[in-house]
Amino acid sequence: MTELRQKLIATARRMVAAGLNTGTAGNLSVRVQGPEENASGFLITPSGMDYGLLQPEDIVFMRLDGTHGGQRQPSSEWRFHRDLYAARPEANAVLHAHSPFATSIACLRRDIPPFHYMIARFGGDTLRCAAYATFGTQALSDAALAAMRGRRACLLANHGMLVFGHDLEQALALGDELETLCQQYWRACTIGSPVLLDADEMATVLEKFASYGQQNISATTNFRS
Repeated sequence: MTELRQKLIATARRMVAAGLNTGTAGNLSVRVQGPEENASGFLITPSGMDYGLLQPEDIVFMRLDGTHGGQRQPSSEWRFHRDLYAARPEANAVLHAHSPFATSIACLRRDIPPFHYMIARFGGDTLRCAAYATFGTQALSDAALAAMRGRRACLLANHGMLVFGHDLEQALALGDELETLCQQYWRACTIGSPVLLDADEMATVLEKFASYGQQNISATTNFRS
């Protein structure tokens, strides 16, 4: 599993390079069938450690029952990672970031409306903002899962963004795309009220996205050691 741990670290560092996180903010995980007690679970970045200093042994293996192994404590936000993996079989990597524009809009507690057709990339005609709850709590995880019903991403009120993908590459790409949309929405709102796409157009776009891109990659591919 060392190779997957290294890939997780590399992707976490790319989050910083992309401007999605700074310091020890945010967290990243990947679903795995691990050798530890032959248990299904996920690998997640540790709590309070700079991504630039991480070594493979610092990455925490967590089981879906909430127990973990290794020398480090998992990210304080492990609950919404665990709950997403349990509820969404298509989720194989989960990214949480405190990126500037997504966090700014999250602090307004606003859903992002269909001001741009790329909103459909995340599975619906809006990007919801989850209700506020204290970080690291089950209440926050419950709110996040409700906001992500039928979606691949949401904002977390007064907090940041949450995204999942079918692998680490897609999770990072969607996180970057969400931050770009938040920036575009913020800029448009500084000029006036964006003209929104209607429900019929968004339904058309959602249908087109269902067959967009390379379709030979299974959305439910699991990572194994």
